[in-house]
Amino acid sequence: MNSSHHMPSAGHAEVRIVAAEPEIARRVAEVLRRCFDATEQRSYPADIEGGTRLHLTVDTTRTSEPARSWLLASESSWDDRPQTDEV
Repeated sequence: MNSSHHMPSAGHAEVRIVAAEPEIARRVAEVLRRCFDATEQRSYPADIEGGTRLHLTVDTTRTSEPARSWLLASESSWDDRPQTDEV
């Protein structure tokens, strides 16, 4: 992990959304904001032509009911191994 990355505080998750079109990335961020309290998104150019990268932090301790149910149901199926496409 390099110095530009930091571990989010307990109960929070850093989310990166990469999409070919800015509107698609904004739609995904909006869905996350409906389920979790979240910071304002930060937008960056993506490595793909015309693409967008959005970053936001979500608070998993303050969730709507659908997100809370999903989090509880998924706790036993977490896989801590990094995926091959993770940076």
